Amino acid sequence: MKVFLVTRGAQGDVYPYFAIAEKLVRDGHEVTLSLPQVFEVHAKQLGFNYVLQNYDDINTLMETSTNNRELMAWMHRVTDKQFEEFIPILEKHDIMVATNTEFSAPHIAEYCGKPILRTAYAPFIAGRKIPPPVMPWPKPNPIIRPMILWGALNIGVNIMIDGIINKNRKRLGMPLFKNQGEYAPSRSDNFLLYSPSLGSVDPDWKYPWHIGGYCFNDTIAYDQEKYGKLKAFIDKDDRPALFFTMGSCKAKKKDSICAWLFDICRRHNYKFVVGSGWWHTGDELLGQDNIFLLDSFVPHHLVFPLCDGIIHHGGSGTSHSAARAGKPQMALPIFIDQHYFGNQIYDLKIGPHYLDATKVTLGELEKRTVDLLSNPVYKQNAAILGTKVRNENGVQAICDYIYRKVDGVTEFKAASGFSS
Repeated sequence: MKVFLVTRGAQGDVYPYFAIAEKLVRDGHEVTLSLPQVFEVHAKQLGFNYVLQNYDDINTLMETSTNNRELMAWMHRVTDKQFEEFIPILEKHDIMVATNTEFSAPHIAEYCGKPILRTAYAPFIAGRKIPPPVMPWPKPNPIIRPMILWGALNIGVNIMIDGIINKNRKRLGMPLFKNQGEYAPSRSDNFLLYSPSLGSVDPDWKYPWHIGGYCFNDTIAYDQEKYGKLKAFIDKDDRPALFFTMGSCKAKKKDSICAWLFDICRRHNYKFVVGSGWWHTGDELLGQDNIFLLDSFVPHHLVFPLCDGIIHHGGSGTSHSAARAGKPQMALPIFIDQHYFGNQIYDLKIGPHYLDATKVTLGELEKRTVDLLSNPVYKQNAAILGTKVRNENGVQAICDYIYRKVDGVTEFKAASGFSS
């Protein structure tokens, strides 16, 4: 079997696809992985086939700040380039597995006559019960109902990408389409790559979907010397250890938040560990006592079990890693699905209510940090959740689903209306 995997984003988006690729290769299948250039080093270490995306979105986002106009222009380029890059590859493979952010993927699969699994790290399927995770309103509102928000989101997506997709469909001799929000989930099998114990599902979803759990990757090479120093820092005494990171996010207040947490930890006698991430958070505190700057890669599955509480940006990967470690956590969300996971953390009582990273104040941050590290309810509930998440196997679940889907490819084409 030949599988074409397509992903982009940050570590929490890309590393699960590495884990899927490794499993497929171990099972004797051929894999081609499309990924941003910044992850080429890890792809080389793992030794499977990969192609680099010409538009290299993550490098651009790391190096510059973009406004909405530039972001829309970039999305046009991405969508247009994918038709050029992906069709020759998919024609030589049996199935495509692509994240829901790849707007062109279902159209390319239709053209090639191949089945597609459309993955998502949050409930990105329109329904009546759950608002779009991309919006900063994670709870249903009695007036602005989820379907209204999904409709507004779909209008925005259609304005952004319908023209460029229909240009390519016309070029390829395919009929034009009108509605991405209906087309993409109805022409795909929607596979949710998050834990059913941490995330939620909508019983009213009308599209084919399955939930399999987050795909943790524990095989990426890391800085073992740095890990040893971190362990020594935490093990030196019994004071609680707080971990803080904003991951790949460039929050305007990240340095202020880090400095505030450093002062909070000094006042309350906590040890402070900072995951510097892509934007070098915590560099200004280098050399201070009572802080450990994790400025090289050590995976969360090794770091989080050492800590007593975790404050982070609310990304799916970090939220799941903290949950798997069985540790209390709190989110400081900025955008996309981060508010959703911040709210899930609070609803599950594994940490305090989230604080918006753009509006957080020192007083509220201190109050909730102390609550995070001292509330026994969070500790108890996080430990229970950790057991559940550790018993899930997202990698095995999606690979098994891929195998079943390829075995039933003829039946799948007929049911979905694909034509070769």
